[in-house]
Amino acid sequence: MNVAIILAGGVGSRVGADVPKQFIEVLGRPVLSYTIERFQQHPEVDAIEVVCRKGYEGELRAICEVGGFGKVRWVAEGGKEFQDSVVSGLDNLADEVSDDDQVLIHYGASPFVSDEVISDAIRVCQLHGNASPAHSQVYLAASRGDGEGTSEFVDRDQVMCLNSPQVLRYGYARWVYDEGKRRGLLDKVEPHTTSLMFALGERVWFSKGSTANIKITTPEDLRLFKGWLLADE
Repeated sequence: MNVAIILAGGVGSRVGADVPKQFIEVLGRPVLSYTIERFQQHPEVDAIEVVCRKGYEGELRAICEVGGFGKVRWVAEGGKEFQDSVVSGLDNLADEVSDDDQVLIHYGASPFVSDEVISDAIRVCQLHGNASPAHSQVYLAASRGDGEGTSEFVDRDQVMCLNSPQVLRYGYARWVYDEGKRRGLLDKVEPHTTSLMFALGERVWFSKGSTANIKITTPEDLRLFKGWLLADE
């Protein structure tokens, strides 16, 4: 079974809205609605769990009712930080899925994800036990330096950009987070499942990525998403 875990527990303060970014409406629908729809319509996704920000459960129910999102079977409470939300989502599935089932960890504010990206992540995880969409760095790259300038070049051919859905066999995902907690790493790594895997010395397998598969983070991203929707009509 393939279960999408859609993380909708964040605040999204950089967007500058008075509601979390995943609940901001674009063309009459919350961003989260578009994201859930991508997995609802995907033939290889069997069920969906939404890890929802506390206090927004009513909005989530309305999204699912209006959208007819029958694959949404579980709702878990969002945590204070990203890793807390993933742990909440995994714990909530403990009696619902088997160790060999696959979980697709995806950001609620990432509605650009395509069927092709989802399918290939599922395929690679079936082969290797985990997968992350990845694509090469398309821009010139440099080190951060002092924040105002740098003299250090970074070879972009040696850099891969990772994205979601990050797909793992459920039993392996539980081990990653249990071991990360045991080693005190959950609050010390970048807020991504792959970052925790790297900290544990684990190998991340690449699946097909896309430069279009962005996470909405800024007001400019929202405008880009609106334009993308209008162009697709």
